[in-house]
Amino acid sequence: SQVALEYGQAMTVRVCKADGETMPVVVVQNASVLELKKALRRHVQLRQARQGGVQHLSWKYIWRTYHLTYAGEKLADDRKKLREYGIRNRDEVSFIKKLRK
Repeated sequence: SQVALEYGQAMTVRVCKADGETMPVVVVQNASVLELKKALRRHVQLRQARQGGVQHLSWKYIWRTYHLTYAGEKLADDRKKLREYGIRNRDEVSFIKKLRK
């Protein structure tokens, strides 16, 4: 993924958590929201393996209780491309807890 980033075929999307931590996630230029979620999952699993922390996270639970937002807009449609939301290289996407209905 780093090679693709060098050649302009990929972009880095910074995902900000509520605690202020920012995770740089690399995805291809025409990635969908689902591909961003998969890349985020891969990033977190690699980091946990390196640190020796919690080995298993329930991603089903995470996506049920949190959603990704960009410029106040929810990234609700997994099939929609990031470019359609206006997300470019080095843009920040936030992890926001869903409100109960």
